[in-house]
Amino acid sequence: MPVTVPYLARAADAVLADMLQDHAAILVLGPRAAGKTTTCAQLARSVVRLGEAEVARAFEAGPAANLAGRQEPILVDEWQEVPTSLQAIKTAVDNDPRRGRFIVTGSVRGDIDAVTWPGTGRLVRLPMYGLTEREMEGRTRSRSWLAEILAGDSPRQHRSNEDIRTYVQRALRSGFPEPALITTNRGRSRWLSSYVDQLVTRDAQSVSPGRDPQRLRAYLTALALNSAGVVDDITLWTAAGIAKDTARAYDTLLQNLLVIDKLPAWTSNRFKRLTLAPKRYLVDAGLFAGVLGLSEDDVLSDGDLLGRLIETFVVAQIRAEVALMPLPPRLHHLRVSDGGHEIDLVIEVGARRLLAIEVKATATPDPGDAKHLRWFRRSLPDAALTTILLHTGTETVTFADGTVATPISAIWS
Repeated sequence: MPVTVPYLARAADAVLADMLQDHAAILVLGPRAAGKTTTCAQLARSVVRLGEAEVARAFEAGPAANLAGRQEPILVDEWQEVPTSLQAIKTAVDNDPRRGRFIVTGSVRGDIDAVTWPGTGRLVRLPMYGLTEREMEGRTRSRSWLAEILAGDSPRQHRSNEDIRTYVQRALRSGFPEPALITTNRGRSRWLSSYVDQLVTRDAQSVSPGRDPQRLRAYLTALALNSAGVVDDITLWTAAGIAKDTARAYDTLLQNLLVIDKLPAWTSNRFKRLTLAPKRYLVDAGLFAGVLGLSEDDVLSDGDLLGRLIETFVVAQIRAEVALMPLPPRLHHLRVSDGGHEIDLVIEVGARRLLAIEVKATATPDPGDAKHLRWFRRSLPDAALTTILLHTGTETVTFADGTVATPISAIWS
């Protein structure tokens, strides 16, 4: 017998409801299977599922006529399957700009940043990623740890019951709702493997026809092995065994499919010899299992992979939460070749405040683990700066320089 899974409240629920009060049309953009349709359907009164071939063919024959007469808000799901749907929505909004008319979802970035994109000025964008640990723990109604810090509060004391294995389990479980709610490792592994198979075949072909699935998989594998790292492009295309131009095309394709994300470098005229290259991340830590076939023990026996997985997992939590804020803080990384200093996350809050975060897979953090944060504080003595070391231990401690070392689980406490 099929089992009905109850709807798991998302942090986007309240944000989306508020946006419908203020705007005529909203574009919810995120990776395929991140839960966009399920969340948006909670507020829609009618749904057009363009991901279904028969619905897409009927809609393509007359988008405007297909929208007319439907109860609003209308959810137009997977707009990229019928790109003319956006022009129909644009025209409808131009003719009648009432609030709360359309919710549009998409799993492909496509041409939404182009000047000629028909949604400009009509669709207000809301990024949405997979489930966060706060959502899985059912804590979306309370103010989050991150929101408190970004508002200027001091990090609260937090004691954790987690250890390194439970963090690895959480990370490999994935934030995609389907595998996150599967109770067996076997079932999750099958789903994630299938997700990657579809990604490099059907999804990639729909965006960029003619791509070789095996070569694309090889490039995605190279990216996964270097997630949470600043790596030369030549290293990636050499590892994948492909040409430079092919690698660049694949990199753009995977960004358009919202599977990888790039964190730009933070810059300041106070520092010399800054590394300007972006830092690449898999958008979901569970893809380490889907792409590389890794188990908990595989990760725990490889220190490099462990560090990359944990940082990818932490950044995924922060990225998803920041994306829903009315004025999202800007996320960066910092690397200075002069002295070998690097900061995992530099978050700009407005124009005046900075939050610097380092992620360490250590159960016993000491001041030496915060040396880059300490250097950052010394380098910016007049800045409104908070420095935090997130670790895999149990206690919250404050070092002499003011850096707070707190367990990673504080993020969803």
